[in-house]
Amino acid sequence: MTTPLRQQPAALIFDLDGTLVDTVETRIEAWLRTFEEFGIPAQRGEVAKLIGSDGRRLARVVAQAAGRAIDDGLSEEIDRRAGEIYSELNTDPRPLPGARELLQALDGMGVRWAIATSSRPEQVGKSIDSLELSRAPTIIDGSRVEHAKPAPDLLLFAARELGVEPSRAWYVGDSIWDMQAARAAGMPAIGVASGSATAEELEAAGGLTVDNLHQALPMIKTRT
Repeated sequence: MTTPLRQQPAALIFDLDGTLVDTVETRIEAWLRTFEEFGIPAQRGEVAKLIGSDGRRLARVVAQAAGRAIDDGLSEEIDRRAGEIYSELNTDPRPLPGARELLQALDGMGVRWAIATSSRPEQVGKSIDSLELSRAPTIIDGSRVEHAKPAPDLLLFAARELGVEPSRAWYVGDSIWDMQAARAAGMPAIGVASGSATAEELEAAGGLTVDNLHQALPMIKTRT
């Protein structure tokens, strides 16, 4: 069930890959190369559907589909290697339409915001730099919690960092895992059809969907 956007948001929390920066295809390629290195058959479509979820979980799901059970140690190793390859490939990330403008507008309006990403901390720097922000943002990465998305831990941690109740924060993401995490956290969610899921999939997962972040700003302004 979608949590409605009735109240004005005390803060916004954003996913990174596929929401603020155009890096989903780079993520997919990194995972496919990683599975090839580990001798685990993987299909692009299968991996694409899992982008945005906890990397260790992604590794286990793909391995299981290939008929191979992996333990926690190997899933951690695969996730770490996928991050290394991603960092090598992610040389020129580009902000998605409306991302920089929206974040700047929130600062101008005095609305607090943060980024909550399942990525490891060493993977986010170039993408953040591409946004050319006027200040260093609050970032909650996958190393800060035991369970990343679709668990709500990242979002709840971000809400605490921002000093707001989860129900007063809006979460903005591009994957069904983002929508599921927001629902589990009790946060209203905006799904941006710019990354790993279609508008129909985002709506089914509980998000109020927009095509890009340009469309999100009027929604925020009418409630602030």
